[in-house]
Amino acid sequence: MYHIITPKTEAEFEKYYDFRWQVLKQPFGFAQGSEKDEYDSLAQHRMICREDGKVLAVGRIHFVSQEEAQIRHIAVCDQCRGKGLASMLMTTLEQAAREHSIQRVITFSKLDTIGFFEKCGYEVLDNPIIDIAKGTSGQRKQMCKKLSEYDVILRQPFWCKELQETWHNLIPITQQMGIKIFQYTGAFLEVRAVLNANINMHQTMFAGSVYSMATLAGWGMVHLLMRENTLHGDIVLGKGEIKYNKPITKLPRAIVSINSVEGELSVLANNKKANLKLTVEIFDQFNKVGEFYGHYFILPAK
Repeated sequence: MYHIITPKTEAEFEKYYDFRWQVLKQPFGFAQGSEKDEYDSLAQHRMICREDGKVLAVGRIHFVSQEEAQIRHIAVCDQCRGKGLASMLMTTLEQAAREHSIQRVITFSKLDTIGFFEKCGYEVLDNPIIDIAKGTSGQRKQMCKKLSEYDVILRQPFWCKELQETWHNLIPITQQMGIKIFQYTGAFLEVRAVLNANINMHQTMFAGSVYSMATLAGWGMVHLLMRENTLHGDIVLGKGEIKYNKPITKLPRAIVSINSVEGELSVLANNKKANLKLTVEIFDQFNKVGEFYGHYFILPAK
């Protein structure tokens, strides 16, 4: 389990800066202390830690003006790359920008990370390539993202809108049930439902509605993972099992983490059937009340 932390104490900042130096500066021969700059005292900082306190990723945002902010110093440990932590950092830093009514966020991307920032909604600006200090990771391009109303809670908002419309068109009852994508960060997908539209005589959520919400959360994560990897196919639920600890009486939530996904999607590129297993955690507002275990098959697109 990961925790997103805003470092506040001296000890937390020591761990934060030490990690930043180890990942971003030490490999290029820079002395400790070079990881800090004059904007750190004016910036907001975030770090992702494991339950035992080990730092896995860090990032920073500082406000250039009343309308513009800049994200810098995104660093992820080697063992955790490709697991969605950088996307999680981008989401939480952009949320900090929105809280200050920032209209656009800029960053200076290394040439080999432009693809990642494009997936986060950033566009390369038509500016000359910038050479950062010699001996570092090389040239960079300036990128910008305008913070729209729809992507306040979503990574790849157009994909999520497309997925939501697919559910409503192919499974019309999902609209009556109020099942909607609440958040997608690349690291996890959260789906919510409206309790009043799914309530039984005991004033709790229908078991069938809980199962539907969880199934769609798992289906949605598989769909978005295919989009992330530019793959296509037809998703079929092969087997689903759900376990309840208690009924839902408040806010129905289903959350699926990329860390729970097992299987390989890349076989679709060779016109072979893929299969993924995943776990969806079910919450009654903030309390976990059950789990759904889904086995999905993805058939190659015809």
